[in-house]
Amino acid sequence: KVEEMLTDGRRIITFRNGTKKEISADKRLTTISFFNGDVKKIMADQRVIYYYADAQTTHTVYPDGLEVLQFPNNQIEKHYPDGTQEIVFPDRTVKCLYSDGFKETFFPDGTVVKVEKNGDKIVVFSNGQKEVHTTQFKRREYPDGTVKTVYCNGRQETKYSTGRVRIKDEEGNIILDKK
Repeated sequence: KVEEMLTDGRRIITFRNGTKKEISADKRLTTISFFNGDVKKIMADQRVIYYYADAQTTHTVYPDGLEVLQFPNNQIEKHYPDGTQEIVFPDRTVKCLYSDGFKETFFPDGTVVKVEKNGDKIVVFSNGQKEVHTTQFKRREYPDGTVKTVYCNGRQETKYSTGRVRIKDEEGNIILDKK
């Protein structure tokens, strides 16, 4: 390796493979430029910023354990020390993955999808409608109070806000229509 001390106080160490390590005069910033184009910076506040040249991706690790990845398509991922992950997609959709298995997705149009660790899903639409999906049924709840449920065997049940109840069998035949 070759070590240079510059007049401004910086130190540059060049290794045989072409990797260069530059240490600032105040020793608060270290920049390592690798032969493959990758760059690693160790900041004064102990952040470590690694740029992967081939993938054009930046990976920042903060002293508190937070990791942030920034991809060339503008997707940003945050990995928290507790295991939670937050992904912001280029279209501004945000997906949160929690360490207990719960997932939430927030869409730009206001729709929110929540998935429990058992697979049950709740979709809340921006128009006030809500859908619940389980292994036993799918249910849509409307803002006026109407609730439509389709069971896994194909049976359908609609409870209207007026109190009317309509039940259809798996073939779609009405078996009850109580007003």
